[in-house]
Amino acid sequence: MSERIIRLSEVVNKIGLGKSTIYKMIFEGSFPKQIKLGARSAGWLESEIDDWIRLRVKLSRNENPE
Repeated sequence: MSERIIRLSEVVNKIGLGKSTIYKMIFEGSFPKQIKLGARSAGWLESEIDDWIRLRVKLSRNENPE
């Protein structure tokens, strides 16, 4: 299985939240942390973002998040 790394612009499009909100949630520990790709670049594992989305859906529908 290969992991796909996505950049911030794709994360923003995928989850519908702004950059500052994403970074605030990372700081609070409620969003997956980015992976350092280079001196001035970072990305996220798409699978972790997808898991985060699935959890939000479950929580919003009062389902068991496990």
